Amino acid sequence: MKSFATSIGKPEQGCINEDAAIAWENIIAVSDGAGGGGLFAERWSAYLLNHLPATPICSADKLDAWIGDIWEAYYNQCEEDAKQLGGLSLDKFYDEGSFATLVAVWRLSNSEYLWMGFGDSVAFHYNYRTKQLEHSFGFISDFDKAPYLINCKDELLKEGFHKGTFSTDSDSIIFVTSDALAHYVMMMYEVANIDRFKQELYDAESTYSKNSNFIRVAKAIKVVEFEKDVINKLVNSIGHPTNFRRHIQSLIRKGLIAYDDYSLAMFY
Repeated sequence: MKSFATSIGKPEQGCINEDAAIAWENIIAVSDGAGGGGLFAERWSAYLLNHLPATPICSADKLDAWIGDIWEAYYNQCEEDAKQLGGLSLDKFYDEGSFATLVAVWRLSNSEYLWMGFGDSVAFHYNYRTKQLEHSFGFISDFDKAPYLINCKDELLKEGFHKGTFSTDSDSIIFVTSDALAHYVMMMYEVANIDRFKQELYDAESTYSKNSNFIRVAKAIKVVEFEKDVINKLVNSIGHPTNFRRHIQSLIRKGLIAYDDYSLAMFY
Protein backbone atom coordinates (compact mmCIF):
# COMPACT_ATOMS: atom_id res chain seq x y z
CA MET A 1 0.00 0.00 0.00
CA LYS A 2 1.02 3.59 -0.65
CA SER A 3 0.56 6.30 1.94
CA PHE A 4 -0.10 9.99 1.51
CA ALA A 5 -1.32 12.92 3.59
CA THR A 6 -2.64 16.40 2.89
CA SER A 7 -3.95 19.20 5.08
CA ILE A 8 -5.41 22.56 4.11
CA GLY A 9 -6.69 25.50 6.10
CA LYS A 10 -9.93 27.39 5.77
CA PRO A 11 -10.44 28.86 2.29
CA GLU A 12 -10.04 32.50 3.28
CA GLN A 13 -6.56 34.01 3.21
CA GLY A 14 -4.62 34.59 6.40
CA CYS A 15 -6.18 31.76 8.42
CA ILE A 16 -3.78 29.49 10.28
CA ASN A 17 -4.27 25.79 9.55
CA GLU A 18 -4.54 24.25 13.00
CA ASP A 19 -4.69 20.68 11.64
CA ALA A 20 -1.72 18.41 11.02
CA ALA A 21 -1.51 15.18 9.04
CA ILE A 22 1.22 12.59 8.45
CA ALA A 23 1.62 9.50 6.28
CA TRP A 24 4.68 7.44 7.11
CA GLU A 25 5.47 3.92 5.94
CA ASN A 26 3.47 2.22 8.69
CA ILE A 27 1.57 5.10 10.35
CA ILE A 28 -1.07 7.56 9.21
CA ALA A 29 -2.44 10.16 11.61
CA VAL A 30 -4.35 13.42 11.91
CA SER A 31 -4.44 15.89 14.78
CA ASP A 32 -6.91 18.78 14.90
CA GLY A 33 -5.62 21.67 16.96
CA ALA A 34 -8.53 23.24 18.84
CA GLY A 35 -8.12 26.99 18.58
CA GLY A 36 -11.22 27.80 20.59
CA GLY A 37 -9.16 27.71 23.78
CA GLY A 38 -5.55 28.01 24.79
CA LEU A 39 -2.68 29.04 22.54
CA PHE A 40 -0.54 27.52 19.80
CA ALA A 41 -3.09 24.90 18.71
CA GLU A 42 -1.40 24.47 15.33
CA ARG A 43 1.95 23.83 17.01
CA TRP A 44 0.55 21.29 19.46
CA SER A 45 -1.17 19.26 16.73
CA ALA A 46 2.03 19.13 14.67
CA TYR A 47 4.11 18.34 17.75
CA LEU A 48 1.92 15.37 18.66
CA LEU A 49 2.22 13.86 15.19
CA ASN A 50 5.95 14.46 14.91
CA HIS A 51 6.49 12.55 18.16
CA LEU A 52 4.18 9.59 17.52
CA PRO A 53 5.82 6.30 18.52
CA ALA A 54 6.49 3.59 15.95
CA THR A 55 4.63 1.06 18.12
CA PRO A 56 0.87 1.44 18.61
CA ILE A 57 -0.62 3.34 21.53
CA CYS A 58 -3.07 0.66 22.62
CA SER A 59 -4.43 1.90 25.94
CA ALA A 60 -5.38 5.12 27.71
CA ASP A 61 -2.53 4.54 30.17
CA LYS A 62 -0.02 4.27 27.31
CA LEU A 63 -1.39 7.45 25.74
CA ASP A 64 -1.08 9.20 29.09
CA ALA A 65 2.48 7.93 29.57
CA TRP A 66 3.50 9.01 26.07
CA ILE A 67 2.16 12.52 26.60
CA GLY A 68 3.96 12.56 29.93
CA ASP A 69 7.21 11.79 28.10
CA ILE A 70 6.91 14.49 25.44
CA TRP A 71 4.98 17.45 26.86
CA GLU A 72 7.71 19.26 28.77
CA ALA A 73 9.92 20.36 25.86
CA TYR A 74 6.85 21.68 24.02
CA TYR A 75 5.56 23.48 27.10
CA ASN A 76 8.87 25.14 27.89
CA GLN A 77 9.30 26.50 24.36
CA CYS A 78 5.73 27.77 24.17
CA GLU A 79 6.09 29.38 27.59
CA GLU A 80 9.04 31.39 26.29
CA ASP A 81 7.14 32.37 23.15
CA ALA A 82 4.08 33.39 25.18
CA LYS A 83 6.29 35.63 27.29
CA GLN A 84 7.36 37.40 24.11
CA LEU A 85 3.71 37.95 23.18
CA GLY A 86 2.95 39.65 26.48
CA GLY A 87 1.31 39.11 29.84
CA LEU A 88 -2.21 38.32 28.64
CA SER A 89 -0.96 35.62 26.28
CA LEU A 90 1.25 34.15 28.96
CA ASP A 91 -1.64 34.06 31.43
CA LYS A 92 -3.83 32.38 28.84
CA PHE A 93 -1.18 29.74 28.17
CA TYR A 94 -0.68 29.09 31.88
CA ASP A 95 -4.44 28.84 32.41
CA GLU A 96 -5.42 26.86 29.33
CA GLY A 97 -2.37 25.36 27.59
CA SER A 98 -2.89 23.94 24.09
CA PHE A 99 -5.58 21.54 22.88
CA ALA A 100 -5.84 18.99 20.06
CA THR A 101 -7.54 15.76 18.98
CA LEU A 102 -5.60 12.74 17.75
CA VAL A 103 -6.39 9.77 15.53
CA ALA A 104 -3.70 7.37 14.33
CA VAL A 105 -3.53 4.04 12.50
CA TRP A 106 -0.56 1.66 12.68
CA ARG A 107 -0.06 -1.02 10.04
CA LEU A 108 0.58 -4.28 11.90
CA SER A 109 0.56 -6.47 8.78
CA ASN A 110 -0.84 -6.43 5.26
CA SER A 111 -4.22 -7.42 6.68
CA GLU A 112 -4.40 -5.86 10.14
CA TYR A 113 -4.33 -2.23 11.23
CA LEU A 114 -4.68 -0.89 14.77
CA TRP A 115 -6.31 2.49 15.31
CA MET A 116 -6.58 4.76 18.34
CA GLY A 117 -8.65 7.90 18.65
CA PHE A 118 -9.08 10.73 21.10
CA GLY A 119 -11.62 13.34 20.08
CA ASP A 120 -13.63 13.73 16.89
CA SER A 121 -10.97 13.02 14.28
CA VAL A 122 -11.87 9.66 12.72
CA ALA A 123 -10.26 6.54 11.24
CA PHE A 124 -12.01 4.75 8.35
CA HIS A 125 -11.75 1.45 6.48
CA TYR A 126 -13.52 1.10 3.14
CA ASN A 127 -13.63 -2.11 1.13
CA TYR A 128 -14.27 -1.81 -2.61
CA ARG A 129 -15.50 -5.41 -2.86
CA THR A 130 -17.97 -5.46 0.02
CA LYS A 131 -18.83 -1.73 -0.27
CA GLN A 132 -18.72 -1.54 3.53
CA LEU A 133 -17.39 1.42 5.52
CA GLU A 134 -16.07 0.95 9.07
CA HIS A 135 -15.01 3.80 11.30
CA SER A 136 -13.67 4.61 14.76
CA PHE A 137 -16.41 7.04 15.77
CA GLY A 138 -19.78 6.62 17.47
CA PHE A 139 -22.96 8.01 15.92
CA ILE A 140 -23.07 10.90 13.48
CA SER A 141 -25.00 12.95 16.05
CA ASP A 142 -21.94 12.74 18.33
CA PHE A 143 -20.26 15.40 16.19
CA ASP A 144 -22.56 17.89 17.90
CA LYS A 145 -20.97 17.13 21.26
CA ALA A 146 -17.83 18.84 22.55
CA PRO A 147 -14.91 16.55 21.67
CA TYR A 148 -12.41 15.13 24.08
CA LEU A 149 -9.11 17.00 23.71
CA ILE A 150 -5.49 16.33 24.63
CA ASN A 151 -3.99 19.24 26.57
CA CYS A 152 -0.28 19.93 26.85
CA LYS A 153 -0.46 20.55 30.58
CA ASP A 154 -3.60 19.00 32.05
CA GLU A 155 -4.39 15.45 33.07
CA LEU A 156 -5.77 13.24 30.30
CA LEU A 157 -9.45 12.32 30.54
CA LYS A 158 -8.93 8.64 29.89
CA GLU A 159 -12.57 7.95 29.09
CA GLY A 160 -11.98 9.80 25.80
CA PHE A 161 -9.62 7.08 24.55
CA HIS A 162 -10.82 4.53 21.99
CA LYS A 163 -9.02 1.85 20.02
CA GLY A 164 -9.78 -0.96 17.62
CA THR A 165 -8.56 -2.90 14.61
CA PHE A 166 -9.43 -3.03 10.93
CA SER A 167 -9.10 -6.38 9.16
CA THR A 168 -8.32 -5.69 5.51
CA ASP A 169 -7.68 -7.35 2.18
CA SER A 170 -6.42 -6.26 -1.24
CA ASP A 171 -9.65 -4.33 -1.86
CA SER A 172 -9.27 -2.13 1.24
CA ILE A 173 -8.22 1.44 1.85
CA ILE A 174 -7.58 2.96 5.28
CA PHE A 175 -7.79 6.68 5.94
CA VAL A 176 -8.04 9.22 8.75
CA THR A 177 -9.61 12.68 8.69
CA SER A 178 -10.31 15.67 10.89
CA ASP A 179 -13.87 16.28 12.03
CA ALA A 180 -15.52 18.28 9.23
CA LEU A 181 -14.37 15.85 6.55
CA ALA A 182 -15.19 12.88 8.80
CA HIS A 183 -18.76 14.12 9.24
CA TYR A 184 -19.11 14.50 5.47
CA VAL A 185 -17.83 10.95 4.80
CA MET A 186 -20.06 9.35 7.43
CA MET A 187 -23.06 11.39 6.36
CA MET A 188 -22.75 10.51 2.69
CA TYR A 189 -22.33 6.82 3.46
CA GLU A 190 -25.41 6.81 5.65
CA VAL A 191 -27.47 8.73 3.10
CA ALA A 192 -26.33 6.31 0.39
CA ASN A 193 -27.47 3.45 2.66
CA ILE A 194 -30.45 5.24 4.17
CA ASP A 195 -32.49 2.09 4.82
CA ARG A 196 -29.84 0.97 7.32
CA PHE A 197 -29.24 4.40 8.87
CA LYS A 198 -32.67 6.05 8.76
CA GLN A 199 -33.00 6.30 12.54
CA GLU A 200 -29.42 7.48 13.08
CA LEU A 201 -29.84 10.21 10.46
CA TYR A 202 -33.19 11.21 11.92
CA ASP A 203 -31.66 11.55 15.39
CA ALA A 204 -28.84 13.71 14.05
CA GLU A 205 -31.15 15.83 11.90
CA SER A 206 -33.45 16.43 14.87
CA THR A 207 -30.76 18.30 16.81
CA TYR A 208 -31.22 21.38 14.58
CA SER A 209 -27.48 22.05 14.67
CA LYS A 210 -25.24 23.23 11.84
CA ASN A 211 -24.53 19.56 11.10
CA SER A 212 -28.23 18.80 10.71
CA ASN A 213 -28.33 21.32 7.86
CA PHE A 214 -25.69 19.35 5.96
CA ILE A 215 -27.72 16.17 6.45
CA ARG A 216 -30.82 17.81 4.98
CA VAL A 217 -28.85 18.93 1.93
CA ALA A 218 -27.36 15.46 1.45
CA LYS A 219 -30.74 13.75 1.77
CA ALA A 220 -32.10 16.03 -0.95
CA ILE A 221 -29.62 14.62 -3.49
CA LYS A 222 -31.53 12.27 -5.78
CA VAL A 223 -28.83 9.57 -5.97
CA VAL A 224 -25.71 9.34 -3.80
CA GLU A 225 -23.07 7.01 -5.25
CA PHE A 226 -20.79 6.80 -2.24
CA GLU A 227 -17.83 5.09 -3.87
CA LYS A 228 -17.86 7.27 -6.98
CA ASP A 229 -18.82 10.57 -5.39
CA VAL A 230 -16.93 10.35 -2.09
CA ILE A 231 -14.24 7.67 -1.87
CA ASN A 232 -12.85 7.92 -5.40
CA LYS A 233 -12.71 11.71 -5.27
CA LEU A 234 -10.72 11.59 -2.04
CA VAL A 235 -8.36 8.94 -3.39
CA ASN A 236 -7.84 10.81 -6.65
CA SER A 237 -7.21 14.17 -5.01
CA ILE A 238 -5.09 13.30 -1.98
CA GLY A 239 -1.83 13.43 -3.93
CA HIS A 240 -2.75 16.75 -5.55
CA PRO A 241 -3.26 19.54 -2.98
CA THR A 242 -4.76 21.93 -5.54
CA ASN A 243 -7.35 19.36 -6.59
CA PHE A 244 -8.06 18.49 -2.96
CA ARG A 245 -8.68 22.16 -2.20
CA ARG A 246 -10.96 22.52 -5.23
CA HIS A 247 -12.91 19.44 -4.18
CA ILE A 248 -13.41 20.78 -0.64
CA GLN A 249 -14.44 24.21 -1.95
CA SER A 250 -17.02 22.53 -4.17
CA LEU A 251 -18.46 20.70 -1.13
CA ILE A 252 -18.64 23.99 0.79
CA ARG A 253 -20.53 25.65 -2.06
CA LYS A 254 -22.98 22.74 -2.20
CA GLY A 255 -23.64 23.01 1.56
CA LEU A 256 -22.35 19.51 2.31
CA ILE A 257 -19.42 20.23 4.61
CA ALA A 258 -18.62 22.56 7.49
CA TYR A 259 -16.28 25.53 7.11
CA ASP A 260 -13.08 24.34 8.81
CA ASP A 261 -9.56 23.05 8.31
CA TYR A 262 -9.45 19.76 6.40
CA SER A 263 -6.96 16.93 6.79
CA LEU A 264 -6.71 13.51 5.19
CA ALA A 265 -4.09 10.76 5.45
CA MET A 266 -4.45 7.46 3.67
CA PHE A 267 -3.10 3.97 3.07
CA TYR A 268 -4.29 2.98 -0.42
